[in-house]
Amino acid sequence: MINSAKHSLLLAALLGLSISAVAQTKGIDMKGTVGYAIDQRGYVVKSGTGLCWRTGYWTPAMAIEECDPDLVKKAAPVVAKPRAVAPPPPAAVVPAAQKVTLATDALFDFDKAVLRPEGKAKLDKLVGDVKGIKLEVIIAVGHADRFGSDAYNQKLSEKRAAAVKAYLVGKGIEPNRVYTEGKGEKQPITKPGQCKGPKSKKTIACLQPDRRVEIEVIGTKAQ
Repeated sequence: MINSAKHSLLLAALLGLSISAVAQTKGIDMKGTVGYAIDQRGYVVKSGTGLCWRTGYWTPAMAIEECDPDLVKKAAPVVAKPRAVAPPPPAAVVPAAQKVTLATDALFDFDKAVLRPEGKAKLDKLVGDVKGIKLEVIIAVGHADRFGSDAYNQKLSEKRAAAVKAYLVGKGIEPNRVYTEGKGEKQPITKPGQCKGPKSKKTIACLQPDRRVEIEVIGTKAQ
């Protein structure tokens, strides 16, 4: 009996050393498989009946699925809790731009920067429309046709824009809300060669679309 016990201890010690050496050679996790005998190929040694050989280091905590499936505690799948999603911030109110082009045949006579009665009526309607929004800014851009020098047409376009501003301010629009600009003859609407010939009633009438004031109103719509 004593010799048998010594033999068992010696076998276990040798087996433990063999397992440690093989495990280190094969890169085996000592914490997970040191409880089982491992052959030179790195596989768990099994008996003729398919039972895994346990070493003296074996504890239930070292159980592996291959050998002791009943002892392996299958971790319950962790169900991720849905993260609370913060409500999106309220959308910023984007100013709604409205562009209105007023025809110069209603606003001004040819080569003039004085508002006609028909032009004042159009601006009165514009002022009424502006009351329906929270006004940010009004931009008035004056234009001229090709007759006259560049410098003259530039001044004329600026005077037309200024006349529109003066009228709007007189109707209650804050002066700092209205900006004016003159483009002279740089941005014609008529196409090149469309109104050929020297200055005449026919040519002046043809160039009428170029003599204009564009008014752009920017503001937020009333809720």
